[in-house]
Amino acid sequence: MSAVSGVSAPGLPEALIRQRARDGVATVFPPVDTYGRQLHGAGDVELPGPAEVADDLDLARLVPPVFMPRRLEKLIDLGREPLHDDVDLATVIGGFHSPLPVYVSAFGSTRVASGDAGIAASRQAGRLGIPMVIGENMVPVGGYRRAEASQSPILARLRAYAQECPPGVGGVVVQQSTEDADSEVWNLVYSDTSVRELRDSGRLGFELKTGQGAKPGLGGMTAVDADEAARLAGQFAVRDVLGSDRWLRCATPGTFTEEILRQQVRFMRNNFPRARVWVKFHPGRDVALAATTAWQAGSDAVTVDGAQGGTGWAPRVFLDQVGLPLGECLRRIGRPEGCLLATGRIWEGGRAVRALAMGATAVGLGRAALLAVDEDPEHGLTRLVEALALEARLLVSAVGKYRADALTHEDLWWPQATPTTASPARTAPIGSPA
Repeated sequence: MSAVSGVSAPGLPEALIRQRARDGVATVFPPVDTYGRQLHGAGDVELPGPAEVADDLDLARLVPPVFMPRRLEKLIDLGREPLHDDVDLATVIGGFHSPLPVYVSAFGSTRVASGDAGIAASRQAGRLGIPMVIGENMVPVGGYRRAEASQSPILARLRAYAQECPPGVGGVVVQQSTEDADSEVWNLVYSDTSVRELRDSGRLGFELKTGQGAKPGLGGMTAVDADEAARLAGQFAVRDVLGSDRWLRCATPGTFTEEILRQQVRFMRNNFPRARVWVKFHPGRDVALAATTAWQAGSDAVTVDGAQGGTGWAPRVFLDQVGLPLGECLRRIGRPEGCLLATGRIWEGGRAVRALAMGATAVGLGRAALLAVDEDPEHGLTRLVEALALEARLLVSAVGKYRADALTHEDLWWPQATPTTASPARTAPIGSPA
């Protein structure tokens, strides 16, 4: 429908404003017909925020030195000039041995990840021997059925991973939020005989989710039809705001203070002694304090989910306008006290290696992993990770180092006039010029 009087407003996103005038509250979220097909994130041209996506991590450059004493050490050790193939990327991720500083991030109960894509990602992650996180709300939404013929989505993913993963590497981490706790997800998984081999070999972990990068301060959200909304109404809040016979299913984000977090971590360690303990934070302004609190309470890993990422359903205004970018989260944390995991728009070696140089032990693949398995359910994720690993080896070798954990802030440089360095109220990022 055309405008009534032909009024225009240069300088404002007129099409978006008119869309809100037509469709109301449904426009707070991406178009409902894209649910289950499109992975929304920052940089979408239809978002109300800036279309250009960049954070400190994007702006930084890796800067090889001229003099490389560690390359000399490697030369002496090998008896020849070292090459990028000599870079060792093996590491320990939250208590799990991994051949690469990479893991598969949580997908949650979104439609795109609950079916074949989730199974394909699990198989390939297992084959690679890298850790994998199974996201929240899978049991409250899909149930927990043990029978092979009708097994629930969470058990299907656990078993697919376990069948492919070589001995001694990898691990599966099961996330839990408020609704999952009501369904006793951790208790179900920990006591399940089909998961016993993972548990007894030290390759099972549980992740306490306090938030997520796509929508900091909010819980998980999905779009469901009317029948599904009626079925889930006893466990979740469901709201009729999307139109087109679709409902918004909302999970609660949970409430945390320092003491609540400490008690939760201690509870996990006491009740599930054979499981690794991870804690996931949204990109909050006090992320450094939160990470330190978790490590000191006994967490094996802290995951920081930077703003601008995500695989799920999120209000448009959150994707570009809420939460700290991943680079700023890493800068605020500084030298980590324990294993620090970083996620948010990671898909290639450059951003991954810069995150490692800023203190991360490993990086997580979320949307990129789902795209890869959608492209090729048998080998897509494997090829994506192999490409990232080659780039990482080339980059680490270029700065004269031969282990990923040897990277430091000295390997990075930022342009002088970045938002992080321009404000007198904030300190410069790690490695930035004085």
